[in-house]
Amino acid sequence: MDPLEYIVPNRKRLPYGMMNFAVIRRDNYYYVDKTRFIPLIEQADPFFFFIRPRRFGKSLTLNILQHYYDVSTHDKFDELFGGLYIGQHPTPNRNSYLVLYLNLSGISGELNDYRKGLDEHCGTTIESFCKKYADLLPPETWEELHTKKGAVAQLEFLYQICERANRNIYLFIDEYDYFTNAILANPEGSHHHTNETYGEDYLRAFFSKVKAGTYSSIKRCFITGVSPVTMNDLTSGFNISTNYSLSPNFNQMMGFTEEEVREMLTYYSTNSPFHHTVDELIEIMKPWYDNYCFAQECYDETTMYHPNMVLYFVKNYIIHSKVPESMVEDNIRIDFEKLNMLIRKDTHNASILQSLMSQGYIIGELQEGFSPTNITNPNNFVNLLYYFGMLTISGKYQGRIRLTIPNLAVQEQLYTFLQSVNYPIMAITAQECRGKERNRNAGVQGSDLIRLKALPCLSGGSSSGKADE
Repeated sequence: MDPLEYIVPNRKRLPYGMMNFAVIRRDNYYYVDKTRFIPLIEQADPFFFFIRPRRFGKSLTLNILQHYYDVSTHDKFDELFGGLYIGQHPTPNRNSYLVLYLNLSGISGELNDYRKGLDEHCGTTIESFCKKYADLLPPETWEELHTKKGAVAQLEFLYQICERANRNIYLFIDEYDYFTNAILANPEGSHHHTNETYGEDYLRAFFSKVKAGTYSSIKRCFITGVSPVTMNDLTSGFNISTNYSLSPNFNQMMGFTEEEVREMLTYYSTNSPFHHTVDELIEIMKPWYDNYCFAQECYDETTMYHPNMVLYFVKNYIIHSKVPESMVEDNIRIDFEKLNMLIRKDTHNASILQSLMSQGYIIGELQEGFSPTNITNPNNFVNLLYYFGMLTISGKYQGRIRLTIPNLAVQEQLYTFLQSVNYPIMAITAQECRGKERNRNAGVQGSDLIRLKALPCLSGGSSSGKADE
């Protein structure tokens, strides 16, 4: 195609990989409006805990909330939220907080020497906080801050100085489980985790200080991650948060519904070189990206498309005017190191994967959290697969939750993993999975889709009907 066809004046750009809400809104990017969930979050318990798979929109959600509640963005409210749900239905608490955002994935250092990295990250962030809100804090703030050494002491000073100034803090913590994720990929890291989460070690002391701040000026918290592994011990220093990860009220807060995907495709079909109808593109995308369900009560209702994968697909389709050669974007691929670590800990975990691939489902009980010391428990391994986005809720079986692989994107990756660790898989099924490339390049006809959906790993995982009791 002519590359100039991709350049269309005033066409909204796709926010692929973007997490800055202000840039998305100011620079004319396409935004799927999720602001209707802000009042629900506000009505929930003030210390909000939420888990979703990687690249599912967690960081963008936090950034939206920061811009909505930050007192410094008050005069930009119409620019950022005009035309959106929350712009038309603002809550009384908008633009009323001093916002503190901590991203623990930005911490440098090894597992056995992370304290320096935590101190540096928090120190830089708290300094920026004090500069940003200098006009709202006591004049002695800056001088007193530099007498405090380390993340724990500086955090305590911050919420105390804000209380003195009669200012409330909204604390956001992104990737709270960063250290646990590193441990899962590091067979030597387990004892470091134990040392730092039991007793009164530094990481535990940090979360204990966060808890202390909630009795002072820290009035709301929003904490995100990808796994619940550390909730029962690391965050016992902060044991007042409420986990909404499995709540039906927030099932659609991250990810795209099919209606939202259709609206996006319809918009771009009017200003881009499309060689398929919207229905045809949905038919291609659905078995690859759909079928995530995060609440048992919603399994026979609305399922979610992976947002990053949808944006990847649409972006490439617009640029090349055809379906992407690879339906799975590299950045979304399963972290094989974590799976390898879990299987090295207990080879029974590999047999769970093998059973999943052969029978198409597994049965389990979803938990809100568990200790890393119990990570080899078979049900906990199933829970990790679910929280990592490798399994989805598809109904009930004999009174327990029935879990299946959500889509072909995940299925492909699991096949690749099992082959990499030399575990036998069903040869015919594997061959069928690999045949997707030919089907996709041919436009993926309806009969091909039926065949792909019929693979054991996806059977029973459809959102169109209930699983057998």
